[in-house]
Amino acid sequence: MMNKINLLFLCTGNSCRSQMAEGWTRHLKDDRVNVYSAGIETHGLNPSAVKVMAEAGVDISGHKSQHIDELRDVPIDIVVTVCNHAHETCPFFPGGSKVVHVGFDDPPHMAKEIAEKGGSAEEQMDCFRRVRDDIRKFVETLPEALVD
Repeated sequence: MMNKINLLFLCTGNSCRSQMAEGWTRHLKDDRVNVYSAGIETHGLNPSAVKVMAEAGVDISGHKSQHIDELRDVPIDIVVTVCNHAHETCPFFPGGSKVVHVGFDDPPHMAKEIAEKGGSAEEQMDCFRRVRDDIRKFVETLPEALVD
């Protein structure tokens, strides 16, 4: 029996991508991974992320946006930064945590650009769905993709 790894998904605001990654990991890899998510800042849980995850059968409505400092006492084995800003500003983790960057597009940013061009609400939601599915594909490779 393999020991579970402690995995943290880190994003800027812990509102969308890191929340979806945490949700997928709990849903698909709970037997192998203790998963957490946090942000360099807290922006609240993105309702569109909650909606598209529910469409896929994963409930993240009970998640909360949390700051990285809230996990100070958790021994993290691997940190996965899911956005460039978090990767560039990733804090130091004591105890030799491995840091890996796996960037995903920013659905709220993409949806805003589509809205500004007159795109429909459905086209905006498709941004969230595409990133949700990209994150699922990545999570399906865990933990092997991250362990040496």
